[in-house]
Amino acid sequence: MSFQMKYRLGKELPGGEAPVRSAVAVSLWALALLVLLPGLLLPSGGTRLSVALVAQAAVVAHTGVALVRVLTATTVRLVALGFWVFAYIWLGLAPLAQLATDTYPWPYRTGQGTALTAVAVVELGLLAHTAGAALAARRERTRTAASSPGPVERLLSRRLAPWRLLSLCGLALALAVLLVPGQPGGVSAYFTSRQALHEAGLMDGSGDAFVAALRSWSLSVPAFWALAGLLHVPRVPGGDRVLRGVRRLLLPLLLALNVVVNNPVSKPRFWVGTVLMALLFSVPRLCRPRAFRAIAATLMATVLLVFPYSDYFRYNDREQFTVVSLSAQFTANGDYDAFQQVQTGVDLARDEGFAPLNALGPVLFWVPRSVWPDKPDDTGIALAHYAGYDFLNLSAPLWIESYLWAGPPAVAAVFFLLGAAGRRMDDVRHRLRGRTGTLAALLVPAFAFYQMVFLRGSLLGIVGPLTLLLAVPLLITTRSARAPRPVPSAPPAAPTRPAQIPGTGGHP
Repeated sequence: MSFQMKYRLGKELPGGEAPVRSAVAVSLWALALLVLLPGLLLPSGGTRLSVALVAQAAVVAHTGVALVRVLTATTVRLVALGFWVFAYIWLGLAPLAQLATDTYPWPYRTGQGTALTAVAVVELGLLAHTAGAALAARRERTRTAASSPGPVERLLSRRLAPWRLLSLCGLALALAVLLVPGQPGGVSAYFTSRQALHEAGLMDGSGDAFVAALRSWSLSVPAFWALAGLLHVPRVPGGDRVLRGVRRLLLPLLLALNVVVNNPVSKPRFWVGTVLMALLFSVPRLCRPRAFRAIAATLMATVLLVFPYSDYFRYNDREQFTVVSLSAQFTANGDYDAFQQVQTGVDLARDEGFAPLNALGPVLFWVPRSVWPDKPDDTGIALAHYAGYDFLNLSAPLWIESYLWAGPPAVAAVFFLLGAAGRRMDDVRHRLRGRTGTLAALLVPAFAFYQMVFLRGSLLGIVGPLTLLLAVPLLITTRSARAPRPVPSAPPAAPTRPAQIPGTGGHP
């Protein structure tokens, strides 16, 4: 008579260690994210208590708990990190400060009913995302070693093709030789503030601005992927000497090129952050859970404390830094207008109704307006016109973008699919972590952090660069010769032979 030994998560198992969350880490992160930071944002006196504010506290709790789970996880979940960092800060903390003080970055104001609806729309998206991720995680747990790889795994298991990569490197350098001197101002234009570029008509939405943006992204994205690919290409001892020699030659050239075309002066902060984080996770040691948790903690601190001041290079007149409280940043800085834009969109939908055909705009972004005169406007611009603003460079979070298509069902569907896809990407990357040069190692970190731009919107404004970001790595990879052998999520437990009842013998 015998029984199979089963273990839940524990510190020591006969067959090795099973990963566990640290109770201390969970407690400290929960204290910081659920108590201290929200407490700092609420004014000591004069808090405007409302139903919307109470509901927003539930959103903060939801996003905070989800972020604690990611920050203390025993596996590296990059896509989940990017999503929940954005949700916690831009749609959790910032709206909490705005509702508590009734102060917003832009002049448009709505009623309490609209504010409560906006909170509900945000929470609906978060719940749908959580449900999608939970379903994907459940399917992953039921996976067996004999399971055939799904479409996401087959896609992400593609391997870098060295000679395709070298062709991309040559293309990036050739484009630099052709486009950088042709740019008005030459190399110095890439170190010119975005305000100056606006004043020169290169970022104002005109035909010249479109050509300038196309030229800029056609150079910066290939240059980034060429450098990232060189860092990821497998280096086998005794391998191709020619390839190793060319790689040593190209690395400094591409590093210098990226300093020019992907610097924080002329490029958006989210893009620069994507480049830096993706290159950071090119280092194998930094992809381990302990290093990931340290980097994630640093990222949280950076986004909270440094990001609000990182637009220093955006303007010509660079005044001395004025450090203000987090609450003041969230209520006065236009970088945190996401919740206010959701409120504006709720009013827009109430007055003008939903527009399902607008969902075709981002999908068919490449169709010129001369061919499609009724092509939908950028949602951020549409919201700016509705609110009566003269300035049009505003965000349109994915929550309100999908809400304007078809209301709550569209929000639920979009975020359910996004949650399932994100969890699937994280799980496949984890399973393929022992293989070098895979598309998972290249693409997942880049998407995880550029996801913040995708979530902030507007879609029509970022879908072009996003398409280029996703397409280039596909072109420099090839199908894996064989289906990847799954890597177990945790070291195997005890041997499979049964343990006998005490007193009748047992394992030595």
